[in-house]
Amino acid sequence: MNDTSPDRTEHEPDRTEQELREALEALAGGVHPAPDAYRTARGDWVRRERRRRLVLAVLIAVVFTLATLIGLWVLNQAPSEPGVIFSGTGNQVTSSGAAAVPG
Repeated sequence: MNDTSPDRTEHEPDRTEQELREALEALAGGVHPAPDAYRTARGDWVRRERRRRLVLAVLIAVVFTLATLIGLWVLNQAPSEPGVIFSGTGNQVTSSGAAAVPG
């Protein structure tokens, strides 16, 4: 790599690099894109975007539904009898509809 011969300068490209450059230019010159390459790539991108949004919407709906069902289940598990806060304070209504006197 470090050739110090007097006939070479630092700015002169070496022969292998020049041949490689010419080969790559010839190869690149022979490549032509398909006429509808942009339309195809854009269609693929739109389909992926639509699918991503659909999956996200379904995921949000599932999470919301599960949270609602879990919340309703937790509320249904609450005891039906009055809790400590409401025990023995004020008048209680008996099964006949008359107010009972605390005592």
